[in-house]
Amino acid sequence: MSTALFSNPVLRLSNPPGLYDPSANGYSHVAQVAAGARLVFIAGQGGETPDGQLAADFAAQVCQALANLQTALASVGAEVSQVAKLTVLIVDHSHERLAIFGRQLQALWGPAATPACTLIPVPRLALDGMLFEIEAIAALPS
Repeated sequence: MSTALFSNPVLRLSNPPGLYDPSANGYSHVAQVAAGARLVFIAGQGGETPDGQLAADFAAQVCQALANLQTALASVGAEVSQVAKLTVLIVDHSHERLAIFGRQLQALWGPAATPACTLIPVPRLALDGMLFEIEAIAALPS
């Protein structure tokens, strides 16, 4: 039986017994979405400012990308607590970069359970200088 970390009528996040505790790395193992929920797919958000500029600093790009994610979610009436799944792409992935991302993700989610997440190290992203990208699937009431 899974240990529920977060549950509402639309989304349940949990970590089944027998799997390690992923909370230090900013995710849950399982996200269940109820039938009839409205799914929202947020395209990969990078660290671009509204005028298309990218900071050279990884931490600054993560901060901006998370702000961009919140803007995209808000545009459909959603918030981070309704995110079921994240996919994260990191150029030149390292434990240092994972820690930077993890701290910022945990600051944004606060004490709430974080969604299921897959992190993919990549050699480059769509734009020159882009170091980080995050996409999301949110579950909202229909």
